Amino acid sequence: MVVEIPRYTLAKMEVDTKSAMNPIVQDTKKGKLRYYHGPLFWNYGCVPQTWEDPNVKNHEVGMLGDNDPLDVVEIGSSAIGFGEVAEVKPLGVLSMIDDGELDWKMIAISKSDPLYDQLNSVDDIDQLCPGTISGIREWFRWYKTPDGKPINAFGHNEECLSAQKAFEVVEETHEFWKNLKAGKADPGKLWIGN
Repeated sequence: MVVEIPRYTLAKMEVDTKSAMNPIVQDTKKGKLRYYHGPLFWNYGCVPQTWEDPNVKNHEVGMLGDNDPLDVVEIGSSAIGFGEVAEVKPLGVLSMIDDGELDWKMIAISKSDPLYDQLNSVDDIDQLCPGTISGIREWFRWYKTPDGKPINAFGHNEECLSAQKAFEVVEETHEFWKNLKAGKADPGKLWIGN
């Protein structure tokens, strides 16, 4: 059977948190493969050894975590290969609310990018890469609407929070992951292996 995929549609790839060894696979919903319905202008992945705990309510936005690793949007000028591990520097973070869950989006720059030394903050992004933060926010606000879902919202008055806050989110989600691995948090259906 041949399936025609609309132009500019990209396969939605995810870490399969429920399967052994957590492989990267094309995401599915109700047995159907999922796609992004427009171009993605940044590298999009996750931070290893992090977990947004769905049993812990964030005191700032009042939402539970989305049960996934921390997402990262890398804004550099080169494509990062599929499944490649890249060293990045956190620059800021958005608190996206998706289906009533907190889904942090860390914005970062790859160590190999020419702007790495010049980008250190949200203000630096606004000066050297104008429109990038608003573009990321709007892309994530609308990206599920072609599937009939509502637009996503953002906490913190829709602001991109500081690099310091991004580091705090990394530390917090890493602690959640360590608790998960140590048996101090309910894994639900997650595969946590060795």
